[in-house]
Amino acid sequence: MIIAIDGPAGSGKSTAAKRLAERLGFTYLDSGAMYRAFTWKARSAGIDFSDKEGLLKLVNETDIRIDCSANGSEVFVDGVNVTGEIRQPSITENIHHVSGLEFVRKKMVKLQRDFARGKDIVAEGRDMCTVVFPDADKKIYMDADIRERAKRRHSELETCDDESDIDNVAEDLSQRDHRDSTRQFAPLKRVPDAFYLDTTNMNAEGVVDILIKEIGREQQTD
Repeated sequence: MIIAIDGPAGSGKSTAAKRLAERLGFTYLDSGAMYRAFTWKARSAGIDFSDKEGLLKLVNETDIRIDCSANGSEVFVDGVNVTGEIRQPSITENIHHVSGLEFVRKKMVKLQRDFARGKDIVAEGRDMCTVVFPDADKKIYMDADIRERAKRRHSELETCDDESDIDNVAEDLSQRDHRDSTRQFAPLKRVPDAFYLDTTNMNAEGVVDILIKEIGREQQTD
Protein backbone atom coordinates (compact mmCIF):
# COMPACT_ATOMS: atom_id res chain seq x y z
CA MET A 1 0.00 0.00 0.00
CA ILE A 2 1.26 3.48 -0.86
CA ILE A 3 0.13 6.55 1.05
CA ALA A 4 1.31 9.75 -0.66
CA ILE A 5 1.40 13.08 1.16
CA ASP A 6 2.08 16.46 -0.45
CA GLY A 7 2.07 19.97 0.93
CA PRO A 8 4.15 23.10 1.48
CA ALA A 9 6.97 23.48 3.99
CA GLY A 10 5.78 23.82 7.57
CA SER A 11 2.44 22.14 6.97
CA GLY A 12 3.46 19.33 9.31
CA LYS A 13 3.63 16.63 6.68
CA SER A 14 7.08 15.31 7.61
CA THR A 15 6.24 14.80 11.27
CA ALA A 16 2.82 13.40 10.42
CA ALA A 17 4.22 11.06 7.78
CA LYS A 18 6.84 9.65 10.16
CA ARG A 19 4.31 9.05 12.94
CA LEU A 20 1.73 7.67 10.54
CA ALA A 21 4.27 5.20 9.18
CA GLU A 22 5.18 4.16 12.72
CA ARG A 23 1.55 3.58 13.71
CA LEU A 24 0.79 1.62 10.56
CA GLY A 25 4.04 -0.33 10.57
CA PHE A 26 4.91 1.11 7.15
CA THR A 27 8.21 2.38 5.77
CA TYR A 28 8.64 6.16 5.71
CA LEU A 29 10.00 7.84 2.57
CA ASP A 30 11.32 11.38 2.97
CA SER A 31 11.67 12.37 -0.68
CA GLY A 32 13.21 15.71 0.24
CA ALA A 33 16.19 13.92 1.76
CA MET A 34 17.17 12.75 -1.72
CA TYR A 35 17.21 16.30 -3.07
CA ARG A 36 19.16 17.40 -0.02
CA ALA A 37 21.62 14.59 -0.65
CA PHE A 38 22.25 15.70 -4.21
CA THR A 39 22.59 19.33 -3.09
CA TRP A 40 25.24 18.16 -0.63
CA LYS A 41 27.02 16.23 -3.39
CA ALA A 42 27.03 19.23 -5.75
CA ARG A 43 28.45 21.51 -3.04
CA SER A 44 31.04 18.93 -2.04
CA ALA A 45 32.07 18.49 -5.68
CA GLY A 46 32.39 22.24 -6.15
CA ILE A 47 29.83 22.34 -8.95
CA ASP A 48 28.29 25.75 -9.51
CA PHE A 49 24.50 25.55 -9.32
CA SER A 50 24.26 27.47 -12.60
CA ASP A 51 26.33 24.79 -14.37
CA LYS A 52 23.52 22.65 -15.75
CA GLU A 53 25.83 20.40 -17.78
CA GLY A 54 27.97 19.79 -14.73
CA LEU A 55 24.94 18.99 -12.60
CA LEU A 56 23.54 16.64 -15.26
CA LYS A 57 26.82 14.72 -15.40
CA LEU A 58 27.03 14.65 -11.61
CA VAL A 59 23.49 13.39 -10.98
CA ASN A 60 24.01 10.53 -13.42
CA GLU A 61 27.18 9.52 -11.56
CA THR A 62 25.76 9.85 -8.04
CA ASP A 63 24.42 6.94 -6.02
CA ILE A 64 21.84 8.01 -3.42
CA ARG A 65 20.44 5.44 -1.03
CA ILE A 66 18.10 5.55 1.96
CA ASP A 67 18.35 2.74 4.49
CA CYS A 68 15.50 2.25 6.93
CA SER A 69 15.70 0.47 10.27
CA ALA A 70 14.02 0.52 13.65
CA ASN A 71 16.27 3.47 14.53
CA GLY A 72 15.05 5.60 11.62
CA SER A 73 16.30 6.46 8.14
CA GLU A 74 19.88 7.04 7.09
CA VAL A 75 20.90 8.71 3.83
CA PHE A 76 23.97 7.65 1.89
CA VAL A 77 25.68 9.35 -1.04
CA ASP A 78 28.14 7.11 -2.86
CA GLY A 79 28.35 4.98 0.28
CA VAL A 80 28.97 7.94 2.63
CA ASN A 81 26.48 8.51 5.45
CA VAL A 82 25.32 12.13 5.08
CA THR A 83 22.23 11.93 7.29
CA GLY A 84 23.36 14.81 9.51
CA GLU A 85 25.13 16.91 6.91
CA ILE A 86 22.09 17.28 4.63
CA ARG A 87 20.12 19.05 7.39
CA GLN A 88 22.57 21.95 7.61
CA PRO A 89 21.27 25.47 6.75
CA SER A 90 23.68 25.66 3.79
CA ILE A 91 21.85 22.73 2.21
CA THR A 92 18.37 24.08 2.97
CA GLU A 93 19.29 27.42 1.42
CA ASN A 94 20.50 25.86 -1.83
CA ILE A 95 18.22 22.89 -2.40
CA HIS A 96 15.93 24.91 -4.68
CA HIS A 97 18.77 25.24 -7.21
CA VAL A 98 18.57 21.53 -7.99
CA SER A 99 15.01 20.56 -7.02
CA GLY A 100 13.51 22.45 -9.95
CA LEU A 101 15.71 20.83 -12.59
CA GLU A 102 13.87 18.29 -14.72
CA PHE A 103 16.81 15.91 -15.08
CA VAL A 104 17.35 15.89 -11.32
CA ARG A 105 13.69 15.24 -10.60
CA LYS A 106 13.55 12.41 -13.14
CA LYS A 107 16.48 10.72 -11.41
CA MET A 108 14.86 11.17 -7.98
CA VAL A 109 11.49 9.88 -9.19
CA LYS A 110 13.18 6.69 -10.37
CA LEU A 111 14.98 6.31 -7.03
CA GLN A 112 11.77 6.91 -5.10
CA ARG A 113 9.80 4.38 -7.12
CA ASP A 114 12.59 1.84 -6.77
CA PHE A 115 12.62 2.46 -3.02
CA ALA A 116 8.86 1.87 -2.76
CA ARG A 117 8.77 -1.32 -4.79
CA GLY A 118 7.40 -4.20 -2.73
CA LYS A 119 6.86 -2.09 0.38
CA ASP A 120 4.01 -0.54 2.32
CA ILE A 121 5.11 3.08 2.51
CA VAL A 122 4.13 6.56 3.59
CA ALA A 123 5.82 8.95 1.15
CA GLU A 124 5.89 12.71 1.62
CA GLY A 125 7.12 15.54 -0.54
CA ARG A 126 5.96 18.02 -3.17
CA ASP A 127 5.05 15.73 -6.07
CA MET A 128 4.24 12.40 -4.46
CA CYS A 129 0.57 12.48 -5.52
CA THR A 130 1.05 14.20 -8.86
CA VAL A 131 4.16 12.59 -10.36
CA VAL A 132 5.87 9.95 -8.27
CA PHE A 133 2.86 7.89 -7.17
CA PRO A 134 -0.15 9.11 -9.20
CA ASP A 135 -1.87 5.76 -8.52
CA ALA A 136 -1.22 5.81 -4.77
CA ASP A 137 -3.79 3.98 -2.65
CA LYS A 138 -4.35 7.13 -0.61
CA LYS A 139 -3.47 10.71 -1.51
CA ILE A 140 -3.27 13.45 1.11
CA TYR A 141 -2.60 17.17 0.80
CA MET A 142 -1.64 18.96 4.01
CA ASP A 143 -1.60 22.72 4.42
CA ALA A 144 -1.62 25.39 7.11
CA ASP A 145 -1.80 29.15 7.46
CA ILE A 146 1.49 30.82 6.41
CA ARG A 147 1.89 32.44 9.83
CA GLU A 148 1.49 29.12 11.61
CA ARG A 149 3.90 27.46 9.21
CA ALA A 150 6.41 30.23 9.89
CA LYS A 151 6.08 29.73 13.65
CA ARG A 152 6.76 26.02 13.26
CA ARG A 153 9.76 26.55 11.02
CA HIS A 154 11.09 29.31 13.28
CA SER A 155 10.94 26.90 16.21
CA GLU A 156 13.03 24.43 14.22
CA LEU A 157 15.56 27.08 13.19
CA GLU A 158 16.18 28.66 16.58
CA THR A 159 18.86 26.13 17.46
CA CYS A 160 20.89 26.94 14.36
CA ASP A 161 20.05 30.60 13.65
CA ASP A 162 19.41 32.89 16.59
CA GLU A 163 18.82 35.84 14.26
CA SER A 164 15.84 34.34 12.53
CA ASP A 165 12.42 35.81 13.26
CA ILE A 166 8.94 34.81 12.29
CA ASP A 167 8.45 37.60 9.73
CA ASN A 168 11.63 36.65 7.89
CA VAL A 169 10.74 32.97 8.00
CA ALA A 170 7.25 33.72 6.67
CA GLU A 171 8.77 35.66 3.78
CA ASP A 172 11.18 32.80 3.03
CA LEU A 173 8.33 30.30 3.08
CA SER A 174 6.24 32.50 0.80
CA GLN A 175 9.07 32.65 -1.71
CA ARG A 176 9.56 28.89 -1.48
CA ASP A 177 5.82 28.32 -2.00
CA HIS A 178 5.99 30.43 -5.14
CA ARG A 179 9.02 28.55 -6.49
CA ASP A 180 7.50 25.17 -5.72
CA SER A 181 4.09 25.93 -7.21
CA THR A 182 5.31 27.71 -10.35
CA ARG A 183 8.29 25.62 -11.40
CA GLN A 184 7.95 24.19 -14.89
CA PHE A 185 8.46 20.54 -13.98
CA ALA A 186 6.45 18.76 -11.25
CA PRO A 187 5.09 21.83 -9.46
CA LEU A 188 3.47 21.57 -6.05
CA LYS A 189 -0.28 21.33 -6.46
CA ARG A 190 -3.27 19.65 -4.88
CA VAL A 191 -4.82 16.89 -6.96
CA PRO A 192 -8.63 16.62 -6.94
CA ASP A 193 -8.68 13.15 -5.38
CA ALA A 194 -6.42 14.04 -2.45
CA PHE A 195 -7.81 14.24 1.08
CA TYR A 196 -7.24 17.86 2.16
CA LEU A 197 -6.24 18.60 5.75
CA ASP A 198 -5.64 22.07 7.21
CA THR A 199 -3.35 21.56 10.19
CA THR A 200 -3.24 25.19 11.35
CA ASN A 201 -4.82 24.55 14.74
CA MET A 202 -3.76 20.94 15.15
CA ASN A 203 -0.91 19.14 16.86
CA ALA A 204 0.93 16.22 15.29
CA GLU A 205 -0.96 13.50 17.13
CA GLY A 206 -4.29 15.05 16.21
CA VAL A 207 -3.26 15.11 12.56
CA VAL A 208 -2.22 11.46 12.62
CA ASP A 209 -5.45 10.44 14.36
CA ILE A 210 -7.46 12.03 11.55
CA LEU A 211 -5.32 10.41 8.87
CA ILE A 212 -5.66 7.00 10.50
CA LYS A 213 -9.43 7.38 10.51
CA GLU A 214 -9.48 8.59 6.91
CA ILE A 215 -7.33 5.71 5.71
CA GLY A 216 -9.50 3.23 7.62
CA ARG A 217 -12.65 4.70 6.12
CA GLU A 218 -11.09 4.52 2.65
CA GLN A 219 -10.19 0.86 3.07
CA GLN A 220 -13.68 0.00 4.26
CA THR A 221 -15.24 1.53 1.13
CA ASP A 222 -12.86 -0.18 -1.32
